[in-house]
Amino acid sequence: MNIFLSYGTKIVILALIAYSIAILTEQKTHRVSNRVLIFITLGIILDITATAFMIMGSGNTPFTLHGFIGYSSLGAMLVDTVFIWNHRLKSGASEKVSKRLHLYSRYAYIWWVIAFITGGLLVLFQFCDNKPPKFTYNWSR
Repeated sequence: MNIFLSYGTKIVILALIAYSIAILTEQKTHRVSNRVLIFITLGIILDITATAFMIMGSGNTPFTLHGFIGYSSLGAMLVDTVFIWNHRLKSGASEKVSKRLHLYSRYAYIWWVIAFITGGLLVLFQFCDNKPPKFTYNWSR
């Protein structure tokens, strides 16, 4: 694995942690606390950085199925971050989030986790290089 992919992988794991703290906190409290703002913003910064590193390190075109899933999930989290910041700036920390924002945050996060998992599975099965997984058994033993 080249250095860009290695760093991108480590950074996207940090993004997963940051997003998880932010979204799980909001889902539990129904409020946009400082903790939610810090971690959702950190998650976006880490996610964009990881995506850039992975694009630089990949020998493939950035327009793949995994690329589409990843970019759309990043976009969903970016929109969620804007909505969360907008809610906080207009309503403050003590006001509960609307049901629509609460659900959108949940679904955007779930979509992002699905993209995270599919990326790992694609690497695991070596589909990034258009090679099928090698499930062969050496019968000559």
